[in-house]
Amino acid sequence: MRKFLVVLDDTRECLNAMRFAAMRAAHSGGGVVILAVIPPEEYGHWMGVAEIMRAEARERIEAHFEVFAKWMRDRQGVDPALIVREGEPVTEILATINEDPEIGILVLGAGNDKSGPGPLVTQMSRNSGALPCPMTVVPGDMSKERLEAIT
Repeated sequence: MRKFLVVLDDTRECLNAMRFAAMRAAHSGGGVVILAVIPPEEYGHWMGVAEIMRAEARERIEAHFEVFAKWMRDRQGVDPALIVREGEPVTEILATINEDPEIGILVLGAGNDKSGPGPLVTQMSRNSGALPCPMTVVPGDMSKERLEAIT
């Protein structure tokens, strides 16, 4: 089964990437893998603080995931999987793709402000020629109706 890998983060454009991945998976008989990356902690010398921060990040990720997962199950009939990794986002995205040969498409949401599409889209675009799968960039301000029409 082909899987769509989508990155869960705190950006607005993440919502459209989630919608796109779920709708494409539903229409093509595929699955969705949601990847959340916890960045490396700067508090390494304060182990207790770092552990608390990791636990809080995981709780926040799981709460967000449940919202998206419920929508995907109820509206699209897709039951997504959650992967939580720690490290640099680009490194962890590439590792996730390389570890799962069923991941067929990376889906990212692009910001629409003056600063550009966002750091993740910018970094992944630089590496796009070496990706082991295609990358789809979904505009963050695209309407739900337009997303439905193109998926």
